[in-house]
Formats: sequence, structure tokens, C-alpha cells
Amino acid sequence: MDNLRKEILVTIPVNEDHKKYLEEKASSGKYSCVFRYVPGKDVTAEDVTRANVIIGNLPPAKLAGAENLEWFQLNSAGADQYTKPGVLPEGCVLTNATGAYGLAVSEHMLALVFDLIRRFNQYHRNQAEHLWQYKGSPMGSIISVEGSTVLVMGTGDIGGDFAKKVKALGAYTIGIRRTNKEKPEYLDEQYTLEELDNLLPRADIVAMVLPGGDATHHLMDERRLRIMKKGSYLINVGRGNAIDPKALLTVMKEGHLGGCGLDVTEPEPLPADDPLWDCGNVVITPHVAGNFFLQETFERIVRIAGGNLAAWANGGEFNNIVDFATGYKK
Repeated sequence: MDNLRKEILVTIPVNEDHKKYLEEKASSGKYSCVFRYVPGKDVTAEDVTRANVIIGNLPPAKLAGAENLEWFQLNSAGADQYTKPGVLPEGCVLTNATGAYGLAVSEHMLALVFDLIRRFNQYHRNQAEHLWQYKGSPMGSIISVEGSTVLVMGTGDIGGDFAKKVKALGAYTIGIRRTNKEKPEYLDEQYTLEELDNLLPRADIVAMVLPGGDATHHLMDERRLRIMKKGSYLINVGRGNAIDPKALLTVMKEGHLGGCGLDVTEPEPLPADDPLWDCGNVVITPHVAGNFFLQETFERIVRIAGGNLAAWANGGEFNNIVDFATGYKK
């Protein structure tokens, strides 16, 4: 087999302009590249076996025969399901789409916050029933983002964008990150996860943008939900299993939290008979904060893939390389 001939499998829904862009990036180097564009749901075992490069997520089970795979470019920021032993062949470079989702997901987070604190979800129900009435007492029944303390759990691309937005609206921002790097300007305080129990009682709004893994599984258990400030708000757009769902239902029914917004749940999809659906001041969206609903998100993914194609073709340095030991971007 010609070592300079490479097959590139693209599984994301690119248009003709995207194809031209990707092919130009690949042709800038030493390889003779053959592109194959196959929707992810239609990818066969033969497609995977032939591919030297794959652009776009595939179920891990489909990668079993990826013996020729040199580099796998994800269209997601999350990479935890691909870092498990045996999913990818030894020596395969894994890169993610960090930087693509900050705009869309942070705006979704902001929308959840305003929906909850202004109780729009309850007024939507009133409108459906043609009821002209307010919820709660006329004084003190809502809070403002301005002047609130907002705790952001996970201050990478997405959490950082959200923190910038609420900071611009006048919030006091506290960030939690995996390692104690230099504090960015949009955070008033910064800590690691070890300080979580001391920070939860201070926050009016807690925003979760955490990755998956053992360290975050049911991180927000009943004990931690109860040490949150009474009447505070919780939103989660990271991983559904970071919150214990039974504990959340208990504290919501008791009225300890002012509201909860979930774009991710455990399990997912959330069963139709799950009591969280009918819990007061809970807003649930079906994992739509990211995805490709915003065109700019997809354009950013294509640009990330194109930049990495050029690096691969020319022996350059990849962006967004995932560390298999941590599951995070290096």
C-alpha cells in the first residue's frame, strides 16, 4: 500500500464549501488524500477499516476495526467514551472540538437562568390555560443576575463564556476548575473542586459544565444540594449523572431550591413517567444546548477540523489533543 495515500472519512454533514475547505487543507501536505463523505448512521465496518483519518463522532463500538486509524477528530468537546482502553488503536491521536460550543451553550445556560428566575416556565403553563395570574408573593419572589453570586463549575470554553456573560450583567463570579491556573479577568474568585462544599452555600446560581467520569458522578448528591443556599438556582449542561436525580427530586419537592434547569439528565432520554417532568420550577430541555442547531457552532467545528488536517498533512502540531489519562484537552 502506498504510504502517501490516505483515506479520510468525514461523517459530519458538510456542504460543498466545507468539502472544498477540508480538501484544500489536506492537500497542503505530503499525502495524496481520498475523501469519503458518509453520514455517521450509514458508516460501515469497511469504511472504518479503510480510514486513516475520521472526522466526526462515531459510536465507540463502530471503531472496533479501525486498525489503520492515525487520527480521530471529534465533533464534540466531550471525549470520555473514546479514551477507554481498546476503543482506539494504539498511537492514534484523538482531538476534540473544544472552542466550538462556547457561544451556543453559554447562551442556552443564560436562557435557562432567566427562565427560572423570572418564572417564565410557569407563565407558559398559565398561557396554555389562559390564566392571568402571577406566581409567588408580589415582593421578593424573583432575583436579579446583577448583584447575584454565580458559581460556575467547569470554566473551560463553555463555562468561561457563560461566566463572561453573567459578569457583564453585574454578577459576582466564582469559578471551579480542575487545576489552579491563572485566574481570568471574568472570574472574581477561582478554586479547585476541593473547595466545592465551602462555595455552594455562597451562590445564588450554580451552573454546572462538568465532564463525565468517576470524579463527577453524582457529585451533587443530597448533602451538597442541601448545603446550597435556600432559594438558589441550579443548572446543568455538562453530564446528567453529575447530579443524583433522586436527591434532586427530594430537595425540589421540599422547596429548598428556587429552581433547576437541566439540558442533561440521568437517565437520558428522561423517561416520560419520570416525576421531574412535573416538578415545580424545573425546566428540562432535551440535550439541545450544543449540537449543530446554531450554524456558527458547526462552522467552528469545520475550522477546527481543517486546522488539524493541515497539521496532520504537514507534520505540524494538532490543536485540542485529548489526554487519554485525564480525558481532557492537554
